[in-house]
Amino acid sequence: MKINLISDTVTRPSQGMLRAMMTAEVGDDVFKNDPTVNALEEKAADYFGMQSALFFPSGTMTNQTAIKLHTQPGDQLICDKYAHVYNYEGGGVSFNSGVSCKLVDGHRGMMTSEQVEKAINPPDFYHSPLTSLVCIENTTNKGGGACWDFEELKKIRKVCDANGLGYHLDGARIWNALVAKKENPKAYGGLFDSISVCLSKGLGCPVGSVLVGDEELIGRALRIRKILGGGMRQSGYLAAAGIYALDNNIDRLAEDHQKAKEIGEVLSELSYIKKVEPIETNIIIFEINASMFTEAEFLAKLVQNNIEIIGMGQGKLRMVTHLDYTDEMHEHTLNVLKQIA
Repeated sequence: MKINLISDTVTRPSQGMLRAMMTAEVGDDVFKNDPTVNALEEKAADYFGMQSALFFPSGTMTNQTAIKLHTQPGDQLICDKYAHVYNYEGGGVSFNSGVSCKLVDGHRGMMTSEQVEKAINPPDFYHSPLTSLVCIENTTNKGGGACWDFEELKKIRKVCDANGLGYHLDGARIWNALVAKKENPKAYGGLFDSISVCLSKGLGCPVGSVLVGDEELIGRALRIRKILGGGMRQSGYLAAAGIYALDNNIDRLAEDHQKAKEIGEVLSELSYIKKVEPIETNIIIFEINASMFTEAEFLAKLVQNNIEIIGMGQGKLRMVTHLDYTDEMHEHTLNVLKQIA
């Protein structure tokens, strides 16, 4: 029994999802003639109460497309220093859009409206980049699956409106935040100019993300997707997995959250663990007591017990629970963590 807790992207399609994929009606989505892709896009837009949506191969491409749509070369976006668009998208902000990032020193990947306001460059001071966009990530990956306070997001919206800034949500794991905080997705749709959502994190799809926004923005997104090479043909087979996931795999995320919290509780009681970050959703970030184990030694001990996790650098380790992480695997993992002590 191999246990992979590296990410919630390691899941395989379930039998139900595979059946939906194999029986999908397909066409050519580059010509917008794939009925299953069209159905997924309509479903995603309706879920957030927004006008339109576009299916993409990856979350990085949806984010990069949104940034391109909201900015011009030489502009600057504001994001937290932990933001995925800055740390984990290969420098695409500068490569694809010619845009720089103003990094905010927030808390666990989350910044306040006051911090955002202070980060805006004076628009008439042409020596500095023109601030044009604010990017939010919910939940925060590097912040350990933390969920934003919706009231703070509303305050940031007011700052954006007052300064003529675009407002983009990297909602790769927005599903986890919605379940953990029992929030309404349409409230997010009414707040942001664009939302990127990932179907292969947490929801169990093999591939795919969706960009949601108004009709004008998504119309322009179609051109950017083409430029970035994101047009696919009979992608309805992949879109069918997304439809299945939206219908079946959102509410069950609460199970992943519970398992993550139980892992965190065990880790907190172990002498070889230096620190465990607060756990709200399905991500556990913790640090090893270097006087007892090196990071490499700890990872090796887990591998010997058929458990894989990932190092994040700076002494931090990460586990991520997901739908392929069974109750049996969970008991084994908890026992191994205790036995290592």
